[in-house]
Amino acid sequence: MLVRQKKKVEKQKRITLTSKEISELLAEGIVTVILLLLLNVSIMVLLSQIIEYNTLLKGIIFETKKTVATELNSDLFWSWSKFIVPLFLIIDMAVLYWRLIRRYHQMQLRHIIGELHFIADGNYDHRIPFELSGDLARVVTSINGLVDSTVAAIEDERRIEKSKDELITNVSHDIRTPLTSIIGYLGLIEDRQFNSQEDLLKYTHTAYVKAKQMKLLVDDLFEYTKVRQPSVPVNATSFDMTQLVEQLAADFELEASKKGMVIHVETSSPSLIMEGDTEKLVRVFNNLLSNALKYGKGGKNIIIEVQKVGTEAVIVVRNDGPQIPQKSIDQLFDRFYRVEESRSQETGGTGLGLAIAQSIVALHGGYIYAKSDREWTSFIIHLPIQRNQTLAENENS
Repeated sequence: MLVRQKKKVEKQKRITLTSKEISELLAEGIVTVILLLLLNVSIMVLLSQIIEYNTLLKGIIFETKKTVATELNSDLFWSWSKFIVPLFLIIDMAVLYWRLIRRYHQMQLRHIIGELHFIADGNYDHRIPFELSGDLARVVTSINGLVDSTVAAIEDERRIEKSKDELITNVSHDIRTPLTSIIGYLGLIEDRQFNSQEDLLKYTHTAYVKAKQMKLLVDDLFEYTKVRQPSVPVNATSFDMTQLVEQLAADFELEASKKGMVIHVETSSPSLIMEGDTEKLVRVFNNLLSNALKYGKGGKNIIIEVQKVGTEAVIVVRNDGPQIPQKSIDQLFDRFYRVEESRSQETGGTGLGLAIAQSIVALHGGYIYAKSDREWTSFIIHLPIQRNQTLAENENS
């Protein structure tokens, strides 16, 4: 029933006056007509008296009427009934129309205010449905636009609050797990519940590993919040992207061989000079290569492609490991998201690596996205070759 009523309201284009408002409009018209008639009679009587007792004025009016009648070849101006009465009638109709239109616009404004109060009561999905003209149309459009922006702001605030809650939950989970182990093993050492030196070393080693996991999470959190700041500095220098990825491939070669994988670098040219913050970009490629080694189980190859496309450098990091489901592809760059849902430190990191990579790429005026099929899982990065030129274009647009 409510849905039908809502649809009925949405289809309404013109403001429908209530019976009370129609009565008010009729009363306004009747009162206006009576007042105008009294005013007309008063003016005519006053003019008659002035002309009657002023001989000079009477003569002037007579001569004027005679001249006009002769020129126009008409006796229209010889009598009050043929000239003054029609003139008063035209003026009265104009005044009556103005009064009724003004009252009607007041009633329209009353309906608009009623709709506005209805929205203010919490019905934010409602919009003023009237199609009007003139200033009231602009008022309705402005109100609906204001409600739309308010609703959007409320939704953004809700998403921010939800994101904060998820951040606290995920950080609490990821910190509590290693912290519990650290406290547990240190408690065993504190209570001297170990049988040999080997047990003691085992406990301290486990506590050390868990402490390193906590430090990794804290470092990633710090890095994530730092690169998300709008005023974070980008120390752009000129460098060779091809040389950079070749060096990174060499750095990860030993780790890749331990996992039975080989890193290949494919470039369209032996050198690609561009501008960027190499320290931050290295963090991006470190995250992508670490993910490829960590989640590309069963794969044999990691390929880094570097090519120049127009004014952009396009870098693709792909591996032939397991395919990532599409629903996970859409969330890969969300903070703390992991494809595996156990959130185990053994199989996953902090869940901030790709979010950090995306923020760093955005700082350089580029973008990153992922795609995955049965053959390859690819992360594609687009970076402007000349960063200053890109920033200028963004400011101009």
